[in-house]
Amino acid sequence: MSKFDLKTIKAMAELMNEYGLTSLKHKYGEEEISLERGGTAAHAIVAAPVAAPAGTADEANAAAPEIKGGIPVKTPMVGVFYAAPSPEDEPFVKVGDSVKKGDVLCIVEAMKLMNEITAEQDGVIAEICAEDGNLVEYGQTLFILK
Repeated sequence: MSKFDLKTIKAMAELMNEYGLTSLKHKYGEEEISLERGGTAAHAIVAAPVAAPAGTADEANAAAPEIKGGIPVKTPMVGVFYAAPSPEDEPFVKVGDSVKKGDVLCIVEAMKLMNEITAEQDGVIAEICAEDGNLVEYGQTLFILK
C-alpha cells in the first residue's frame, strides 16, 4: 500500500495550482510521487525506490549559464512571457532602453492572470532573454540590466 493517500495528493495538486507549477516531486521513505500538469489535467505517478537522489539547488545553479556584466531580471513564476500589453502594441522595453525602478518590463501570464514584471532597480536593457509568447520557468532570466 502506498504512503501517498488521496488527501496528500490533493494537497500537492493545490500547491501546484497556487504557485503555477507544472510538475512536483516528493520522496517519502522509499516511495516517490511525481505530479505533472499538462493543460488543465494533473497526473500522479507513485514510484518505488529511487536509484539516485534528485539534484540539489547548488547543482542546478552550477548548470545555469553565468551572466557576465549585467544584473539578471528573473521571473518569479511559471507562465507565458509577453513583451507587450497586446499583440498590436509596441513592446514594453527594447535593448538599449533605460528603465527606472518600478517600470513594467513585461507580462507573465500564469493561470489566466496577467502579472506585470517590473524593474527592481534603474538600468539599461542589455539583453532580452525570453521570446514573446513562449513559456518561462520559475527563476528563468528574462532580461539583463546594465
